[in-house]
Amino acid sequence: MRVCIVGLGAIGGLFAGWMGSRLAAGRVELSALARGATLAALQRQGGLQLHGLDTVSTVPLRASDQPEALGRQDLVILAVKGPALSAVAPAVAALCGPESAVLVAMNGVPWWFFDGLGGPCAGLSLQAVDAGGRVRSLIPSSQVVGCVVHASSAVPAPGSVQPVQGQGLIIGRPAGGDDARLQALADLLVDAGFAVTRSDRIQRDVWFKLWGNMTMNPVSALTGAPSDRILDDPLVRAFNSAVMREAQAVGAAIGIPIAEDPEARHAVTRKLGRFRTSMLQDCEAGRPLELDALVGAVREIGQHLGLATPNIDALFGLTRLMAQQRGLYPAG
Repeated sequence: MRVCIVGLGAIGGLFAGWMGSRLAAGRVELSALARGATLAALQRQGGLQLHGLDTVSTVPLRASDQPEALGRQDLVILAVKGPALSAVAPAVAALCGPESAVLVAMNGVPWWFFDGLGGPCAGLSLQAVDAGGRVRSLIPSSQVVGCVVHASSAVPAPGSVQPVQGQGLIIGRPAGGDDARLQALADLLVDAGFAVTRSDRIQRDVWFKLWGNMTMNPVSALTGAPSDRILDDPLVRAFNSAVMREAQAVGAAIGIPIAEDPEARHAVTRKLGRFRTSMLQDCEAGRPLELDALVGAVREIGQHLGLATPNIDALFGLTRLMAQQRGLYPAG
């Protein structure tokens, strides 16, 4: 199987590192679409540096910034942050043939979310994540396999990855259902070391993960605070809960209710200890913030449904303005 990783950061690197080191020789032909310092490091090292507890090994893979040099793929793993999606979509399309699958391992509400999901938003194209429907036209939902990642890793240096914790993946097609190709993909990922669950309604799993990180990420970027400080402050914690209740109302209206109370979710997050969210790390590193997929898309769905979301609006507006002031979000 020809497999190409697009977005060789923490999550894309984890896929590449485990698939390239744990699968039997000849099972996959691994490549990566990369650029800049990451591409230079991959070419200099002869592959991806995979860090273990006491070892560093090299996972061979082909790397190029030109999709034509890598050729048509059987599987493309798309693991970029939201702000990069529109820019890489043409390259993903160039890597795909009619039978190719695109495993979308991204945070937030994806462009394909309402393809195959009935209800009042059936077929809705979210401008927050796919302005003008450009991505949808290049990567149709018929080729998409949604993926919710419950694993983390770090990037010690460009072209390197270090697994941290977890190995969970939930995968499913936008239209639901199961088939032999989805089973084959699940088997491949299991053999690479992931704990894979197949979902008959992947949108539920996307929404539930979003429900937790749509507050922690932007609030941490706004305040510069780690997770424990956010949850231990009663005023901030109450604000997070208010945002989550609005998101619950939006989810219920589109047929994805969440019965759990925000306080129960906070308790789960608190057990993870002190950590700095990915958006806080992006903010400190001067990288664009993936605010639209995490918050803006939920706000847009609420507007489409005619639901008031004042706390979501406040969170989005404040974080957007902060990011614009730092050049991390488009102005205007």
